Amino acid sequence: MIKDVIIHVEHKGEQMADRNSTHSLLRERIVEHVFVGDVLRLLWRRGVTDVEVLRSEFDNHGYDLVMARGRIVRHLQLKTGTSPRPTDVSVSLALGTKPSGCVLWIHVNDNLDMGPFFWFGGSPGQALPSIETLKIPKRATHNKSGIRPERPNHRLVPPNRFTRLETLDEVLNKLFGEFPS
Repeated sequence: MIKDVIIHVEHKGEQMADRNSTHSLLRERIVEHVFVGDVLRLLWRRGVTDVEVLRSEFDNHGYDLVMARGRIVRHLQLKTGTSPRPTDVSVSLALGTKPSGCVLWIHVNDNLDMGPFFWFGGSPGQALPSIETLKIPKRATHNKSGIRPERPNHRLVPPNRFTRLETLDEVLNKLFGEFPS
């Protein structure tokens, strides 16, 4: 009986690992929707209703979401992962051309609970810190010649450039600055 339980648990772990890799796009969409909902709910509780959220139809300019409040406009690249902290993160150079561009790497568990968060960006109203001199990543997939070509319009941001944030409140403060209590 105990042996059957152990096999079942190991099999479930394999299913979770497989689901995270084979359905990573679905996972990212779910996290994006939950993130937006949680941010808007937290702002609502603070009495903030003047926030705009715009979604990019496709990730061609380095961002997934645009969030704006007053004069602060954030072009936000969301990344997700199941590891405890990010490894090198591929970021589009185009994000650096946007006002207040930033990257938020979100740790998710198997239940898609979010946190901690890892932030790379400037203060509200400030541009993304320069990434132009960072290492050029290779494409994740091979071309028909079996080669993984470089992605010249992207750079690998190392984990030490990210700031760990424990709560969504901290994320909101990075996005828009301190809110009155």
